[in-house]
Amino acid sequence: MINAFYDRVERDGLLAPFFPAGVHAEHRRNVATWWCEVFGGPAEYSGRLGGYERMLEKHRRLGITDAQRFRFASLMSLAADDAGMPDDPEFRCALVAHLEWGTRIALANSQTDAAVVEHAPVPRWGWGEAPPYGP
Repeated sequence: MINAFYDRVERDGLLAPFFPAGVHAEHRRNVATWWCEVFGGPAEYSGRLGGYERMLEKHRRLGITDAQRFRFASLMSLAADDAGMPDDPEFRCALVAHLEWGTRIALANSQTDAAVVEHAPVPRWGWGEAPPYGP
């Protein structure tokens, strides 16, 4: 799913500017490690790559727009199709809800004047369980 997503990002006029040299293999691996942890796999992103704090730092001051946030969520949903992830309504509803939740936090955290939550665990995906967001 992550490779399918970044393949789409590299061809997308709205998101590709975040990666002017393309999306390198290490970035793809690190993001895949993040999503493995989010989906309930081993806590390797937290243990080996810096956890929530590193992901926060990667998004701070990017100035993500709402159009970019929406495109990210849309391309991730399409990438789930590309990767053959389950297409049942319950799974897709929960996945899209998580993407909406996470991208809205990333958008808020990316603004120059953001009041961010400095320390938190890597969020875990679930069947509609997202904690209330608050800066």
